[in-house]
Amino acid sequence: MASDRILGLITLITAVAYLAAATQIETNFFSGEFLPKLFPLMIGTVAAICSLILVFKPDPDPEWPARGSWIAMGVAVLVLALYAVLLTPLGFIVPTIFAAGILSYQISPRPGPAVLSGIGLSLGLFVLFKYALGLGNIVAWRTPTAAKLWDAISILIPFVGH
Repeated sequence: MASDRILGLITLITAVAYLAAATQIETNFFSGEFLPKLFPLMIGTVAAICSLILVFKPDPDPEWPARGSWIAMGVAVLVLALYAVLLTPLGFIVPTIFAAGILSYQISPRPGPAVLSGIGLSLGLFVLFKYALGLGNIVAWRTPTAAKLWDAISILIPFVGH
């Protein structure tokens, strides 16, 4: 019960910080461009409501995942963080192949299907985003320099630059 309340308080603090950051997004209400601000506000509001439910109505006997599950979740978070920072220096296709492949392998630990899933998802999503949805700012791939890769990865290392 206490663990649910602690998680709820941490989530509430995060949601409030997220909402505060979302209010700083500048939009032009008169041109109808308020959606970039509205979506983060909706996400933050839902997160705050869910956290309040955890604080005021905790589960009497929560079952936490086993140690192996925590390790798998940590790997998934690390993969997604690396994916986010490597999109700019490497383009869309290569980081998506690796991220989708690793996450697919975590779901079903078979190397062959995981590699095929990574390649298929990467190419399929690129075609969907670039051509079906018309998102013209997506770059298929880039040849990075060592300096650009270090700049991207150093974002994840505390107290290094940025």
